[in-house]
Amino acid sequence: MAKGGGFLNRAFLALLFACVVCAIVGGALANYWYLGPYRGFETQTFVDVDRGMSSRQIARTLAHQGVVRSEWAFLIVRAVHFRAPLQAGEYRFATAQTPWQVFDEIRRGEIFYEEVTVPEGSNVFDIAAILDQLDMVKGHDFLKAASDPETIRDLDPLAPDLEGYLFPSTYRMTRRTTARALCVTMTNEFRKSWSSISNPISGPELHELVTLASLVEKESAIPAERPMIASVFLNRLRLKMPLQCDPTTVYAALLENRYRGVLHKSDLSSGNPYNTYTHTGLPPGPIANPGLSALKAALHPSSEQYLYFVAKPDGSGSHHFSQTLAEHDKAVEEYRQGGAAR
Repeated sequence: MAKGGGFLNRAFLALLFACVVCAIVGGALANYWYLGPYRGFETQTFVDVDRGMSSRQIARTLAHQGVVRSEWAFLIVRAVHFRAPLQAGEYRFATAQTPWQVFDEIRRGEIFYEEVTVPEGSNVFDIAAILDQLDMVKGHDFLKAASDPETIRDLDPLAPDLEGYLFPSTYRMTRRTTARALCVTMTNEFRKSWSSISNPISGPELHELVTLASLVEKESAIPAERPMIASVFLNRLRLKMPLQCDPTTVYAALLENRYRGVLHKSDLSSGNPYNTYTHTGLPPGPIANPGLSALKAALHPSSEQYLYFVAKPDGSGSHHFSQTLAEHDKAVEEYRQGGAAR
């Protein structure tokens, strides 16, 4: 009896060991099945987590999009971190991830976005071209939205569009960002930056100042020169001299869809109201979107009595300023000779 009992005990232990091994292996397989890396989509997929969605709704959406193998995989992780807040937004998944990694991404709010950088002096056509290189807002939609000045009317009732008020900066866009929403964000950034300047103004005075600042922005990339360039334009305006600002002529050609990178004599004689060779005074509105430095220069111009400026021939980007036409003509000739030599 004792011998037979020992055999049964050994058999029972072997069976028990086999069951334990099966349980461990089965558990490991189940763990890998539910909680291992998974990708049920081809290249990438996007998941929208809306505000107010329950954990089960999020889990079901993730499973439907192939981000997790089963909604239960996500809910298991959720049960472990039941107090963790989940952030609303759009998420992009491009690689196989575990439910733990997916959960952590949503918990941290790592929403998908693209950044667009708008350099100082960009006009609406430049911005549209930049946007067309991305996958979010389309350039033609942006141009349409920017043609409506409603979002800036309270500051500038004379604005024909949003040109001048789409503040140069870096912006984040998601696939939900609309052209109008981007314009609102950019004009709000203008408001924020403008309010940082002492004694900010609005109305017709602001319209003229931003228009002047856009000319200053396009004429010089050297901040120290901008107050002097602003003073040249203001001196010419005071004497009722045409501003003869080449960038306004370029802008006029852009508006008429005939600019091809070079100014022609026909451009200089164009009757477009933005052409400051054929019209005195400031153009009807800004020709670009100035940065804070150009805005400050227009608000606080220097006191020199210069009436002319031309680029120096050394390629530095700086300018030679003159009070008389004779001095200016000499500087222009030096510039031409220097350009030919280079």
